[in-house]
Amino acid sequence: MLQEAQSAYRTIRVTPQPSGFGAEIAGVDLSRPLSGDALAEVKAAWARHAVVAFPDQPLDLHQLEAFTLQIGAFGKDPFIKPMPGHPNVLELRREPDEKATNFGAGWHSDWSFQPQPPAATILHSEVVPPVGGDTLFCDGARAYEALSDTLKAMLAPLRAVHSAGRAYGTKGVFARETEKRTLQIIVSEEADETLTHPLVRTHPVTGRKALFVSPVYTVGIEGLAPKEAQAILGLLFDHMIQDEFIYRHRWRPRMLLMWDNRCTMHLAEGGYDGHLRLMHRTTVAGDTPV
Repeated sequence: MLQEAQSAYRTIRVTPQPSGFGAEIAGVDLSRPLSGDALAEVKAAWARHAVVAFPDQPLDLHQLEAFTLQIGAFGKDPFIKPMPGHPNVLELRREPDEKATNFGAGWHSDWSFQPQPPAATILHSEVVPPVGGDTLFCDGARAYEALSDTLKAMLAPLRAVHSAGRAYGTKGVFARETEKRTLQIIVSEEADETLTHPLVRTHPVTGRKALFVSPVYTVGIEGLAPKEAQAILGLLFDHMIQDEFIYRHRWRPRMLLMWDNRCTMHLAEGGYDGHLRLMHRTTVAGDTPV
């Protein structure tokens, strides 16, 4: 990683990935309220790099909640039971003896099936296994910018159909699951509902356009036959997960990671069977995609 020009920041130190997608932020203590200047710089770095990591941040649940509220109001987390006494915190715990597929194992943008999907997801590591467990991120903005002008023009008016049905629906992956899972999933008919968002989304802060689709939650394109939609979506998915658009995040204990669901999708890797992995997660409310 390369040290970003420090003249851009006065209160934090930002070390971006070579591509500019993903960065590490130091010089702040997230266990305490950030000053107005520090918070503004954190938000600016997050908007610029989309995925930002804060190492060495030992936080309890109240401190995690307080930091989340500095970024924005809590988003709604459907289909997963929250922690007792902490309705806005999910405990992502996988025991050493679990055989179920690790949670988040398919490419997705969190809760994109909601009318107003979350702007941010925040994940804090408590127990990191010695092997596996990386999180991969795709840069939807650079992936869009790399498309031909002809394809961009074709995609511009399209609206993608989103649904939670493949995962949380009555016939979804979790409904068919037979292995024991510590994470408490809620299978629901509500998950089978659909709604549409622009296939190409404009970021409300940066103004950059990004592909806003994912294999898990995007099930079609409005006005197109299923085969037509899947041909276009399949092409886009293959394009988006090329190495040049991917940032691989390697976890360390007591690290907080915040990513922008409006311009990224992500995938949680497994590879840590036999080891405990424990994370705490919150979401920040977003706006209607345009």
